[in-house]
Amino acid sequence: MNITTALIGFAFYILIWDKLPEWGSWFNWTLQRLPKPLQSLYAQWRCPYCVGFWMALALHGATGLWTLPALADLPGFWGAAAPFVGWFFDALATATLILIFKLSLEAIGLPAMKAHSMRQEFKKSLAEKTEK
Repeated sequence: MNITTALIGFAFYILIWDKLPEWGSWFNWTLQRLPKPLQSLYAQWRCPYCVGFWMALALHGATGLWTLPALADLPGFWGAAAPFVGWFFDALATATLILIFKLSLEAIGLPAMKAHSMRQEFKKSLAEKTEK
């Protein structure tokens, strides 16, 4: 298994849905000026699995990388549909990995944020004690 495509897709997901909206008003300004169907698509595609599938198809086409290389050579009974079936199954597997990455990051992130907040509060209380 090669997780390169899933990692690139997850990086794009974080960039487009988590970071760009926070980095400045230019991205949100651009989103507001898109045609309504594209605005709706952006708003609805927050699911890492859903958008991950389409990202995986695009990344596979752009890079030629396979998450599951065995899907590149499907059995002969698939005939001419084999490449399309392989891409579809590979995109499903990649989307699953992107979802797992997102859930894992969220599972790690909450305790880390809570620990950071507690540490900041502790430092603040120490600073207040030394000022008195």
